[in-house]
Amino acid sequence: MTENNPQFAQWFRSASPYIRLHRGKTFVIHIEDEAINAESFNELVHDLALLNSLQIRLVLVYSTRHSIEGRLKENKIRLHYHKGVRITDAETLEFVKDAAGKLRIEIESGLSMGLGNTPMSEAEVVVTSGNFVRAKPLGIIDGVDHQFTGAVRSVQVKAINSKLDANEIVLIPPIGYSITGEAFNLEAKALAAEVAIALKAEKLIYLMEAPALKDANEQVVKQLTRLEAEQLLKSDYADAGRLHATLNLATQACAAGVQRVHLVDRSVEGAIVRELFSRDGVGTMISSTSYDALRQATIHDIPGIMELITPLEKQGILIHRSREKLELEIDNYTVMLRDDVIIGCGSLFVFTKEKAAEIACLAIHPDYHNSGRGEQLYLTLVQNAKKAKIKRIFVLTTHTMHWFQELGFKESTLDELPVEKKSLYNYQRKSKILVRDV
Repeated sequence: MTENNPQFAQWFRSASPYIRLHRGKTFVIHIEDEAINAESFNELVHDLALLNSLQIRLVLVYSTRHSIEGRLKENKIRLHYHKGVRITDAETLEFVKDAAGKLRIEIESGLSMGLGNTPMSEAEVVVTSGNFVRAKPLGIIDGVDHQFTGAVRSVQVKAINSKLDANEIVLIPPIGYSITGEAFNLEAKALAAEVAIALKAEKLIYLMEAPALKDANEQVVKQLTRLEAEQLLKSDYADAGRLHATLNLATQACAAGVQRVHLVDRSVEGAIVRELFSRDGVGTMISSTSYDALRQATIHDIPGIMELITPLEKQGILIHRSREKLELEIDNYTVMLRDDVIIGCGSLFVFTKEKAAEIACLAIHPDYHNSGRGEQLYLTLVQNAKKAKIKRIFVLTTHTMHWFQELGFKESTLDELPVEKKSLYNYQRKSKILVRDV
């Protein structure tokens, strides 16, 4: 995708709402040490620097697991685990410190290159690290002393926020410090979740070395609510088992207030940019609530509504509605949003005297046709009609007659319309009139 490619302009337009949406938000990103040692690390660094330049508050938590295991094997030091948790003795802790320090230098030096070979090559990216995490020993479990393997005791939120406020990228190694000055080895993925919870981050992103969650057709599962993810963890679904630990952390983070957790395959080119600046991304997103939101429209939604319905007006599917008309009627509209971007709209016009209502301007973005969202929006409008004590609803349509008939509408005549609507009927369009009881 380049500036000479017509698709670039379209992509940039579609990404612009997310640029606005993400500005000033806190994202915690977990990176495996394999990514830091990979040839593609420079590309990842470039993307992280780009996010920083867009005023996204970045906290990077990195893993040292594979680096430590490799060093221990090279030195013929036996690895000790208990229930999947590595036991860190004094000798192993030295390797942990060594790996964490070297990886930190690699990340800092990479980010120091900033946005080279771009118009923002002069932009300075400042990276900061420190003793932001208080730790405690994991302790003795089942009679096994985990020694210098620790757990998070607290996160220095005020200190981290002061760095983020200065537009610095905060780098957190998987090492925490006790009040007595001891260092403890922490599990990086769990640490990332704890940091995201403490900071009340909008997003927690796991850049994984494994493929994202896939369904039975080998397609990436794009989204799950926290409750759906919890149900999946209880099932015997193979992919859920493969990602059990990460999915479990994702549900815990959502339950504790993190709005979105993303599981992204790091090997996908531009994975983090594509995940954050497109409607459906490339990974799996677990949300604390349903991803799509429905609410009454406001005057601020008019540009989004117009962008959605203008193509349909040009095709003759919808009648033209001016901005002024939308402003006057905006209280009648309901919008469907996906991550604060309008992907659907519909209106309900009530005729109180006849206890009737018209459903109009029902539109769903083409990317979400045949996804059930049209039906969901329709049912919301029906519920609004019931609240208004409406007895029957009607639609005028030139293209979607069969769809409405599947919803229980029956073809009717002009005589069935309220008097006010009958006087406004457009005989040139010859719209079909469909009616059903509420």
